[in-house]
Amino acid sequence: MVDNSLKARKRTAFRQRQLPLILLALPAVIYVIMFQYAPMFGVIMAFKDYNYVDGILGSPWAGFRYFGYFFESIDALKVIRNTIAYSVWFHVVQVVVSSCVALMLYEVTSKKAIGLYQTATMLPFFISAVLVAYIVYALLSNKYGMVNAIISSIGGTPINWYADPKYWPVILTLTKLWMDTGMNCLLYYGALMGIDPSLFEAAKMDGAGRLKRIWHISVPCLMPIISITSIMAIGHILGGNFGLFFQVPRDSGALYSTTDILATYIYRGLKTGALSQNAAIGLFSSIVGMILTIACNAFVRKVSPKNAMF
Repeated sequence: MVDNSLKARKRTAFRQRQLPLILLALPAVIYVIMFQYAPMFGVIMAFKDYNYVDGILGSPWAGFRYFGYFFESIDALKVIRNTIAYSVWFHVVQVVVSSCVALMLYEVTSKKAIGLYQTATMLPFFISAVLVAYIVYALLSNKYGMVNAIISSIGGTPINWYADPKYWPVILTLTKLWMDTGMNCLLYYGALMGIDPSLFEAAKMDGAGRLKRIWHISVPCLMPIISITSIMAIGHILGGNFGLFFQVPRDSGALYSTTDILATYIYRGLKTGALSQNAAIGLFSSIVGMILTIACNAFVRKVSPKNAMF
């Protein structure tokens, strides 16, 4: 009798406490299984000479042939170099700029001003890459662009921005900052909001100025979130923002030397029907990203365990 009563209480507790949480997580679990795990079956295309008639399972095996095709191509070094360089550079610049903006917002005491600043900085994050590309084009168009109009008005020579690749590392960096600073700033601002105000009061009583309070209290509190975002960025070092690099330069072939990354290279390959070769490239970037994430997290866990992701 006691056992039956205990089992009944456990079932009731499960329905009241655990079941709602399971049902709440169920859509996300189904989404991950359908769109993250189920498509992993397709990675075998990287090892097959795929054709539409035989399908994935019926196509003959090709081994590592398509991996070799990519690394032996003249574009491999260029796209890998661009992808890694932009990923590292974007993350470093984004951390510095977003942290500075978050620190400045934290010093603002007016709630209305904070709401206005956060809205203004976060709005570009929700704009699609297509619209961002048109905004950039409105600024840099050869004939009607605002930038060339200003250059002409001061007696300069208009620049053909979409034919000269040397300007695009700066253009892409500024566009990336404009798009993502607000969202990244929100992460750092949330970390700052968790600081105990008594720490600032104690430091102020000890004679610490505003800059010293920021450097010795605020900045160390940002290090855990910076560490996590850095680990995640290293895992996506061979990824890249496809919309930024494809839409904003308008897929101009003259700019490929400084705007072509693995994502855009794979997209152009898919349009030609080279599915196996591009599956091999995608698998290579995913494996490298996974290895780098685990290695970087292990390093951080050894140096500072509290800042590691897992």
